[in-house]
Amino acid sequence: MSLTPADGRRPEAGKGAGASDGGGDGGRRKGRRRRALRWSAIVLAVVILGTAGAGYLYYQHLNHNIKKDPLNLGDEKDRAAESRANAAGQKPLNILLIGSDARDSAENQKLGGAKDTFNTAPRADVQMLLHVSADRSNMSVVSMPRDTLTDIPKCTDPHTGKTYAAETDVITNDSLGRGGPGCTVATWEKLTDIHIDHFMMVDFAGVVSMADAIGGVPVCVDANIYSHTSAGKGSGLKLKKGTTSVKGQQALQWLRTRYGFEDDTDIARTKAQHQYMNSMVRQLRENATLSNPTELRGLAETATKAITVDNGLGTVAKLYDLSKELRKVPTNRITMTTMPWEYAGSSGRVVPKPADAEQLFRLVREDIALDGKDKKKAAAAKASTDPAAADDKIAVQVENGTRTDATGAVRGRATSVAALLVGKGFKEAVADSSSAPSEAKTVIRYPSADLEGDAQRVAKALGIPTSAVKKSTSVSGVTLVVGADWADGTKYKAAAADDRTPASADALNGSDTTACMHVDPNYVW
Repeated sequence: MSLTPADGRRPEAGKGAGASDGGGDGGRRKGRRRRALRWSAIVLAVVILGTAGAGYLYYQHLNHNIKKDPLNLGDEKDRAAESRANAAGQKPLNILLIGSDARDSAENQKLGGAKDTFNTAPRADVQMLLHVSADRSNMSVVSMPRDTLTDIPKCTDPHTGKTYAAETDVITNDSLGRGGPGCTVATWEKLTDIHIDHFMMVDFAGVVSMADAIGGVPVCVDANIYSHTSAGKGSGLKLKKGTTSVKGQQALQWLRTRYGFEDDTDIARTKAQHQYMNSMVRQLRENATLSNPTELRGLAETATKAITVDNGLGTVAKLYDLSKELRKVPTNRITMTTMPWEYAGSSGRVVPKPADAEQLFRLVREDIALDGKDKKKAAAAKASTDPAAADDKIAVQVENGTRTDATGAVRGRATSVAALLVGKGFKEAVADSSSAPSEAKTVIRYPSADLEGDAQRVAKALGIPTSAVKKSTSVSGVTLVVGADWADGTKYKAAAADDRTPASADALNGSDTTACMHVDPNYVW
C-alpha cells in the first residue's frame, strides 16, 4: 500500500471525505504543507531502551551513528532560566522531541511523497516537550500542534553562519528550517519560558526502521477505517475495528493520519500519537522478546542511526544514563497532553489558548505533576543565582498594570506602590508612567541572571510569590508591574494556587489501555 503525499495540510474542523482544504498556498509551499507526520513516540524509544540491553549499547561504533547539532540557536540573553533544584538537589529534565519531515534521501522521499520538495528545508512537524520531574516520580508530555502560529526568535545556522531574522505569527514547524533543531528549541523557550535541556529528532526512515525493530505497537479504532479519498487525501491507513499491532509503514501511517480520526484535524492526529506513544512505552517495558540479545543489538543500531541529538546527548553512554532516569518513572505517572489552543480566526491555524496554555506551561516550569498526584513538596533548594544587592541599592521601576477590559487603570497605583517600596528601604524604587500595560496578575520581571536575586528580594519584601518573578528581555532592569489583582491596599494577597491541569489539555494517562480513536463515519469501510 503506497503512502499518499496529501495528508497533513492545515487543520479545518469538520472536513470529511472529498472536502477541499481551500486556502491560497501554491507551488512549493503547498507541497511542503502536505507533510504532517507524527513520530516523536519513536524517538522516546531510544532513551527508554537502555536498561534492557546496556552491554550492547556501549559498543563504540554506535557513537558514530549518532548525528549531533547545537542545542539552542537563539541569543543567549533570550534563554529561559534554568530549572531550580528541589530540596534534595535534584533537577527536572526537559527534552524536546522533534519529528522532521526531511526529504533528504531517496528513502525519506519515497515514504513522504511530495516529490517537488526533495532536499528542501525540513519542517518540525512533530513537537513534544517531555518533562521528567526532579524526583523522577512522574513525567509530563506536552504536544504543540504543528499548525500553531507563534513567534520565532532570531536564529543563526551553525553550519552556514546564516542568520534568520525574528518573525512573528508564523507557523511553528517553520522553525526547523531556520538553522536546525536548535531554532525549534529556541522557539519553545520563547513561548513557554521553560528551560530545555536536550532535544532528540528523527526522520521518516527512522520511524519505519524503529517500528520494525520494536516488533509492533497495539493501537485501537472504534470502527473500520480507511484514510483515503478519491481526491488523494489520507495516509492510506486501513485497519479493522478494535486493536491491531502496527509496525513499519503501517505505524507511520497511523502517526500521520489526520483524515479519518474524529474531526479530521491536526488536533485529532496528536491524540492518536499520544495513544501510540503510551502503548509503545508499555511494549518496551513489558515485551519479553526485547531481552533477546540479537534483537536488542539490531534495535540499538537502528535507534542510533535514526536520531539527531544535541551535543549533551551525543554518546551512547549519555543516552543510556538518560534512559536510566526515565526508567524510574512508573507508567501510571506518565501524562500526555496537548497545548490548549484556539483557532486563529478563519485561517485554520491555531494559537495558544491564553489562560489555559500559560497554566499548563507554569505547571511544567514549577515541576508540578499533571496527573494531580504530587505529594507536598519540600522547600526548593536555594537557587544558584547572584546574591541580591542591598535593598537601598536595588533599582526598581514600578508600572501600573491594573487596567482591564472592563475598567481603566487605578489612578496613581504605580506611585503608591513605589512609595510602599521606598518605605521598606528600597530607596531607588520609582514609578514609571511612560507605559500602561495590562496585567491580570502582578509580576516582577528582570532582564538577566545577574538581576534575578534583586527581583526575588523585591518579591519577598512585598509578599509576592517567586512564581511571579520572570526573566524577560522586554525590560532593562527590575520591573514591578502592579496587576489588576492588587488594585488597592498595601499588602499583596496572592490568590490560592490552582495546580490543576486544564481540561483543554486533553490529558491521557500512560497506563490507560482503554484508549481508542473515534473514526469519522466518512472514512469507515
